[in-house]
Amino acid sequence: MNTTTKTIGAIGIFAIAMAALESAVVVYLRALYYPDGFSVAFKLIDPNILSVEIIREMATLIMLVSIAFLAGKTTKQRIAYFLLTFAVWDISYYCWLKVFIDWPSSILEWDVLFLIPIAWLGPVLAPIICSLTMILLSLVLLANGKRVLPIVWSFLLCGSAVILFTFMEDYGGLLVRNGLLSGYSSILQNKDFIRLATDYMPTAYSWGLFLLGEAFLLGGIYFQYQGFAGLGKSTDYSNAQNTI
Repeated sequence: MNTTTKTIGAIGIFAIAMAALESAVVVYLRALYYPDGFSVAFKLIDPNILSVEIIREMATLIMLVSIAFLAGKTTKQRIAYFLLTFAVWDISYYCWLKVFIDWPSSILEWDVLFLIPIAWLGPVLAPIICSLTMILLSLVLLANGKRVLPIVWSFLLCGSAVILFTFMEDYGGLLVRNGLLSGYSSILQNKDFIRLATDYMPTAYSWGLFLLGEAFLLGGIYFQYQGFAGLGKSTDYSNAQNTI
């Protein structure tokens, strides 16, 4: 077993354990604020609790970045390990929620995915597909001895931007349509926002745009893999000179 395989295994175990911790916190939050069942409709949460929740999300990202920094030796390896850790953590998070509270009942059920900088919404299936794509990309980057070409970056960044738009368009649109964006820093004190958000439920997800974003991502992965394939079978998986 080479060093890369061992590192991937250790990162996987870390991500699964971290997901259990993350999902446990969410179980507590849902028991407190959604005793009648979870929905993505806005709930009146104490501003101090919400601040703690946002700090928790930031701390989660810092932990994922930190473990990737320790695992990788080059910038490209660290990016790959971050993507891998994030993806395994995200998939495991939903698996743990299913174990703990039998949620989601369907992979098409909506969830609040993130809160920074605004609430991200989407069906559970969407982030799972993203995570599987991230795992594929991370493995290609780890196996690929060549630098990431500008065309690859272009495809990956475009795809990521399109997918992020599909996650943030619901609450982003709510803020823009009602002229609330300028007062975002104090949005929780805005009675109009609270009224709108409490009644707001998404009706349809932009699967077309999401699939377009995925196409860009898979295109970038394909171009990067083709660069790897051109090296021939003599390339050493564990000792390739990874450059960004």
